[in-house]
Amino acid sequence: MSINFSKSCCLRIGPRCDIPAAGVSSLSGQSLPWVSEMRYLGVYIVRSESMKCSLDACKRGFYRAANSIFGKIGRTASEEVVLQIISTKCMSILLYGLEAFSLYNYQLKSLDFVINRFFMKLFRTSNMHVVSDCQEQFNFVLPSVQLARRAERFVNKLHVD
Repeated sequence: MSINFSKSCCLRIGPRCDIPAAGVSSLSGQSLPWVSEMRYLGVYIVRSESMKCSLDACKRGFYRAANSIFGKIGRTASEEVVLQIISTKCMSILLYGLEAFSLYNYQLKSLDFVINRFFMKLFRTSNMHVVSDCQEQFNFVLPSVQLARRAERFVNKLHVD
């Protein structure tokens, strides 16, 4: 099997992640570049001392999709309709593949902030009490809670089987 050198790279994870490594090259003389971030199955993995992912691309994708939806239907649709569309179409973009990682608290808060920011835009407020009341009123589950539920369901399924 041949290696596609234009799509392949090397990434180091572990305690020696910052130490330069020798180049990896093929018999034909082509070498693989060392990178600090790579995309694998839609998830961006970052060079660090432990397995870590970058949330920038998924947040950017969520904002792109949510703004596109909000731009099309804007204020003509009710809040319930907008939130249902965001929940079904955009949350999957935000949470894609994150069950595979143990996210840090600051990463979970970062994901929650994306949703809180969207609620601020939708309800034209900057008051977090209003935002949390609206989330509760519309039964909107934050990403940190969704990921915790998915992980719990996965662990429970392992113990049952």
